[in-house]
Amino acid sequence: MAPAVSSPRFSRYYTVKEPPVHDEHELIRRAQEYDPAAFGEIYERYYIGVYKYVYYRIGDQTAAEDMTMEVFLKAMEAIDGFTFRGIPFSAWLYRIASNLVVDFFRRQPVQPSLSLEEKLVANTEHPLHSLDVQFSHQALREALADLTDEQQQVIILKFVDGLSNIEVAQVLGKTEGAVKSLQHRALAALGRVLGEQGEATA
Repeated sequence: MAPAVSSPRFSRYYTVKEPPVHDEHELIRRAQEYDPAAFGEIYERYYIGVYKYVYYRIGDQTAAEDMTMEVFLKAMEAIDGFTFRGIPFSAWLYRIASNLVVDFFRRQPVQPSLSLEEKLVANTEHPLHSLDVQFSHQALREALADLTDEQQQVIILKFVDGLSNIEVAQVLGKTEGAVKSLQHRALAALGRVLGEQGEATA
Protein backbone atom coordinates (compact mmCIF):
# COMPACT_ATOMS: atom_id res chain seq x y z
CA MET A 1 0.00 0.00 0.00
CA ALA A 2 1.10 3.57 -0.49
CA PRO A 3 2.74 4.93 2.67
CA ALA A 4 0.91 7.52 4.69
CA VAL A 5 2.14 10.93 3.62
CA SER A 6 1.74 14.52 4.61
CA SER A 7 2.69 17.60 2.64
CA PRO A 8 5.54 19.04 4.70
CA ARG A 9 8.22 20.58 2.55
CA PHE A 10 6.40 22.99 0.28
CA SER A 11 4.11 24.33 2.99
CA ARG A 12 7.07 25.32 5.13
CA TYR A 13 7.67 28.10 2.64
CA TYR A 14 4.05 28.87 1.77
CA THR A 15 2.10 28.64 5.01
CA VAL A 16 -1.63 29.19 4.69
CA LYS A 17 -2.49 31.90 7.20
CA GLU A 18 -5.78 33.07 5.74
CA PRO A 19 -9.09 31.18 5.77
CA PRO A 20 -9.28 28.57 2.98
CA VAL A 21 -10.67 29.76 -0.34
CA HIS A 22 -13.57 27.55 -1.41
CA ASP A 23 -13.86 28.99 -4.93
CA GLU A 24 -11.19 27.37 -7.11
CA HIS A 25 -11.28 30.25 -9.59
CA GLU A 26 -10.57 32.76 -6.84
CA LEU A 27 -7.77 30.60 -5.46
CA ILE A 28 -6.04 30.38 -8.84
CA ARG A 29 -6.49 34.12 -9.43
CA ARG A 30 -4.70 34.82 -6.16
CA ALA A 31 -1.94 32.36 -7.02
CA GLN A 32 -1.46 34.09 -10.37
CA GLU A 33 -0.92 37.29 -8.40
CA TYR A 34 1.86 35.46 -6.51
CA ASP A 35 -0.01 35.27 -3.22
CA PRO A 36 2.09 32.89 -1.03
CA ALA A 37 -0.96 31.82 0.97
CA ALA A 38 -2.72 30.79 -2.25
CA PHE A 39 0.27 28.69 -3.33
CA GLY A 40 0.27 27.01 0.06
CA GLU A 41 -3.43 26.23 -0.12
CA ILE A 42 -3.08 24.78 -3.62
CA TYR A 43 -0.38 22.48 -2.32
CA GLU A 44 -2.36 21.39 0.74
CA ARG A 45 -5.51 20.86 -1.32
CA TYR A 46 -4.05 18.75 -4.12
CA TYR A 47 -0.87 17.16 -2.74
CA ILE A 48 -2.30 13.83 -1.59
CA GLY A 49 -4.17 13.12 -4.83
CA VAL A 50 -1.18 13.96 -7.02
CA TYR A 51 1.17 11.98 -4.79
CA LYS A 52 -1.00 8.86 -4.92
CA TYR A 53 -1.30 9.13 -8.69
CA VAL A 54 2.49 9.36 -9.07
CA TYR A 55 3.23 6.67 -6.48
CA TYR A 56 0.95 4.09 -8.05
CA ARG A 57 2.38 4.83 -11.49
CA ILE A 58 6.06 4.44 -10.54
CA GLY A 59 5.94 2.36 -7.33
CA ASP A 60 8.80 4.13 -5.53
CA GLN A 61 8.06 6.26 -2.45
CA THR A 62 11.12 8.51 -2.53
CA ALA A 63 10.91 9.10 -6.26
CA ALA A 64 7.17 9.76 -5.96
CA GLU A 65 7.72 12.38 -3.24
CA ASP A 66 10.37 14.13 -5.32
CA MET A 67 8.25 13.99 -8.46
CA THR A 68 5.21 15.36 -6.63
CA MET A 69 7.30 18.31 -5.49
CA GLU A 70 8.39 18.82 -9.09
CA VAL A 71 4.75 18.82 -10.22
CA PHE A 72 3.94 21.74 -7.93
CA LEU A 73 7.12 23.62 -8.78
CA LYS A 74 6.31 23.34 -12.49
CA ALA A 75 2.74 24.40 -11.75
CA MET A 76 4.02 27.49 -9.93
CA GLU A 77 6.29 28.37 -12.83
CA ALA A 78 3.51 28.00 -15.40
CA ILE A 79 0.48 29.15 -13.44
CA ASP A 80 0.35 32.50 -15.26
CA GLY A 81 -0.58 30.62 -18.41
CA PHE A 82 -3.36 28.58 -16.83
CA THR A 83 -6.92 29.45 -17.83
CA PHE A 84 -10.17 27.63 -17.09
CA ARG A 85 -11.24 26.09 -20.40
CA GLY A 86 -13.77 23.53 -19.31
CA ILE A 87 -11.40 21.52 -17.11
CA PRO A 88 -10.64 21.94 -13.39
CA PHE A 89 -7.25 23.02 -12.11
CA SER A 90 -6.67 19.53 -10.69
CA ALA A 91 -6.83 18.04 -14.19
CA TRP A 92 -4.05 20.42 -15.24
CA LEU A 93 -1.93 19.21 -12.32
CA TYR A 94 -2.53 15.56 -13.21
CA ARG A 95 -1.41 16.25 -16.78
CA ILE A 96 1.84 17.75 -15.49
CA ALA A 97 2.27 14.66 -13.31
CA SER A 98 1.54 12.35 -16.25
CA ASN A 99 4.21 14.03 -18.37
CA LEU A 100 6.76 13.66 -15.57
CA VAL A 101 5.89 9.98 -15.17
CA VAL A 102 6.46 9.44 -18.90
CA ASP A 103 9.84 11.18 -18.65
CA PHE A 104 10.70 9.07 -15.60
CA PHE A 105 10.11 5.79 -17.42
CA ARG A 106 11.99 6.98 -20.48
CA ARG A 107 15.07 7.36 -18.28
CA GLN A 108 14.74 3.87 -16.79
CA PRO A 109 16.65 0.98 -18.41
CA VAL A 110 13.98 -1.42 -17.14
CA GLN A 111 10.47 -0.28 -16.29
CA PRO A 112 9.37 -1.66 -12.90
CA SER A 113 5.99 -3.30 -12.59
CA LEU A 114 3.31 -1.26 -10.87
CA SER A 115 2.24 -2.26 -7.36
CA LEU A 116 -1.43 -1.35 -7.59
CA GLU A 117 -3.18 -4.39 -6.24
CA GLU A 118 -2.87 -3.75 -2.50
CA LYS A 119 -4.71 -0.45 -2.77
CA LEU A 120 -7.23 -1.61 -5.33
CA VAL A 121 -8.36 -4.75 -3.52
CA ALA A 122 -8.58 -2.97 -0.15
CA ASN A 123 -11.97 -1.61 -1.21
CA THR A 124 -14.46 -4.48 -0.97
CA GLU A 125 -16.84 -2.66 -3.31
CA HIS A 126 -14.18 -2.44 -6.01
CA PRO A 127 -14.69 -4.69 -9.06
CA LEU A 128 -11.24 -6.18 -8.58
CA HIS A 129 -12.06 -7.49 -5.11
CA SER A 130 -13.79 -10.62 -6.38
CA LEU A 131 -10.76 -11.34 -8.55
CA ASP A 132 -8.44 -11.06 -5.56
CA VAL A 133 -10.52 -13.62 -3.67
CA GLN A 134 -9.72 -16.21 -6.34
CA PHE A 135 -6.16 -15.30 -7.27
CA SER A 136 -2.94 -14.49 -5.43
CA HIS A 137 -1.52 -10.99 -5.16
CA GLN A 138 1.37 -12.09 -7.35
CA ALA A 139 -0.99 -13.18 -10.11
CA LEU A 140 -2.91 -9.92 -9.86
CA ARG A 141 0.33 -7.91 -10.00
CA GLU A 142 1.38 -9.70 -13.18
CA ALA A 143 -2.05 -9.15 -14.73
CA LEU A 144 -2.00 -5.42 -13.94
CA ALA A 145 1.40 -5.15 -15.62
CA ASP A 146 -0.27 -6.29 -18.86
CA LEU A 147 -2.53 -3.23 -18.97
CA THR A 148 -1.81 -0.44 -21.40
CA ASP A 149 -0.61 2.88 -20.03
CA GLU A 150 -4.04 4.47 -20.52
CA GLN A 151 -5.82 1.56 -18.85
CA GLN A 152 -3.46 1.84 -15.87
CA GLN A 153 -4.17 5.56 -15.61
CA VAL A 154 -7.93 4.99 -15.68
CA ILE A 155 -7.70 2.40 -12.90
CA ILE A 156 -5.45 4.62 -10.75
CA LEU A 157 -7.45 7.81 -11.22
CA LYS A 158 -10.83 6.10 -10.79
CA PHE A 159 -10.19 3.56 -8.05
CA VAL A 160 -7.14 4.91 -6.21
CA ASP A 161 -7.71 8.67 -6.36
CA GLY A 162 -11.50 8.32 -6.45
CA LEU A 163 -12.13 10.59 -9.44
CA SER A 164 -15.43 10.41 -11.30
CA ASN A 165 -15.58 9.32 -14.93
CA ILE A 166 -15.99 12.94 -15.97
CA GLU A 167 -12.93 14.00 -13.97
CA VAL A 168 -10.86 11.13 -15.37
CA ALA A 169 -11.93 12.16 -18.86
CA GLN A 170 -10.78 15.72 -18.19
CA VAL A 171 -7.37 14.53 -16.99
CA LEU A 172 -6.83 12.26 -19.98
CA GLY A 173 -8.36 14.61 -22.52
CA LYS A 174 -10.96 12.02 -23.53
CA THR A 175 -14.73 11.75 -23.56
CA GLU A 176 -16.57 10.16 -20.66
CA GLY A 177 -17.62 7.37 -23.01
CA ALA A 178 -14.00 6.67 -23.93
CA VAL A 179 -13.08 6.46 -20.24
CA LYS A 180 -15.89 3.98 -19.58
CA SER A 181 -14.68 1.91 -22.53
CA LEU A 182 -11.09 1.97 -21.24
CA GLN A 183 -12.24 0.92 -17.79
CA HIS A 184 -14.31 -1.92 -19.23
CA ARG A 185 -11.41 -3.19 -21.34
CA ALA A 186 -9.00 -2.94 -18.40
CA LEU A 187 -11.20 -5.00 -16.11
CA ALA A 188 -11.96 -7.49 -18.90
CA ALA A 189 -8.23 -7.87 -19.60
CA LEU A 190 -7.51 -8.50 -15.93
CA GLY A 191 -10.18 -11.18 -15.76
CA ARG A 192 -8.91 -12.81 -18.95
CA VAL A 193 -5.25 -12.86 -17.87
CA LEU A 194 -6.10 -14.13 -14.41
CA GLY A 195 -8.31 -16.81 -15.92
CA GLU A 196 -5.47 -17.98 -18.15
CA GLN A 197 -3.13 -18.05 -15.17
CA GLY A 198 -5.64 -20.08 -13.19
CA GLU A 199 -5.96 -22.63 -15.99
CA ALA A 200 -2.17 -22.88 -16.31
CA THR A 201 -1.76 -23.71 -12.62
CA ALA A 202 -4.75 -26.06 -12.40
